[in-house]
Amino acid sequence: MGSQVSKQVERRKTIHTEKKALVELRQSAGEDFPGSDYRPPDRKNWMANLGSERTRVNQIVWPGTHDSATDDIGIPFITRPFAQCQSLSIYDQLVLGTRLFDIRIQENRLVCHGILSTYSVDVVFADVKKFLAETQSEIIILEIRTEFGHDDPPDFDKYVVEQLGDHLIHNDDRVFQKTIKELLPRRVICIWKPRKSPAPKRGEPLWSGGYLKDNWINTDLPWKKFESNLQFLAAQAPVSSRKYFYRVENTVTPTADNPVVCVKPVTRRIRGFARLFINQSFAKGVADKLQVLSTDFIDADFVDACVGLTSARIEGKA
Repeated sequence: MGSQVSKQVERRKTIHTEKKALVELRQSAGEDFPGSDYRPPDRKNWMANLGSERTRVNQIVWPGTHDSATDDIGIPFITRPFAQCQSLSIYDQLVLGTRLFDIRIQENRLVCHGILSTYSVDVVFADVKKFLAETQSEIIILEIRTEFGHDDPPDFDKYVVEQLGDHLIHNDDRVFQKTIKELLPRRVICIWKPRKSPAPKRGEPLWSGGYLKDNWINTDLPWKKFESNLQFLAAQAPVSSRKYFYRVENTVTPTADNPVVCVKPVTRRIRGFARLFINQSFAKGVADKLQVLSTDFIDADFVDACVGLTSARIEGKA
């Protein structure tokens, strides 16, 4: 018992030290980067405001969310704090400016996070279609995967096509070099990651999992995650030549050896350092590789940071 307490005391010291290191880096390096002062006049239509005819897919820094459809998961104040990673619905996230979503499902088409499930994936599709009907030039990336430990929903690929139909941008490597205008009226890139079912093939309405890559580090230590994100990003090709989306997850998660297991207080350790990460991407010479930045509990400032860098790229300032 005494050794376990001692271990936890040391763990808390490490977490404090790591967060302090990020705070000190922010104080010394600042958070400025090309486009950091940009504020979109209308987050719901930020792609349209940047210009669909001049905005290329590979110039966009996509604001994304981690475990996107968990706003209503679990029982409030009982199980929800252990699984909720977003407080906004998919529709409200879209209006805020989020453009990439991480959706996890189980065999009955319910959205889930681990062992807890929430509403049907139909709710996600309804929110997406509502948003598409209200806008004209916003492109969305939907990553849908079968959660670990579950079977794939039967014929789910066909079901997605039935639901999103003409909105789907078909699997084609040339998409990365195209402008938004060249893709219209199709506006959804749907990446389907089944566990056992056949993966989508080139030319089909859905995209395979290899088109959205990341390097997930399962840790609740903020400096460790921040540094590993930079190191993995540095190993990628520049966005100008890449034929896949690469995601950086600006989040840490509860771990089994720590008594703090609620999501929000843990992810708060790194959540506010997204602008610092972009700043350090420039300092390390890897900003040309940054493409998708995801977070828990997304807010307007996170969206603004991503849109600001996108704007700077379009203007040739980054």
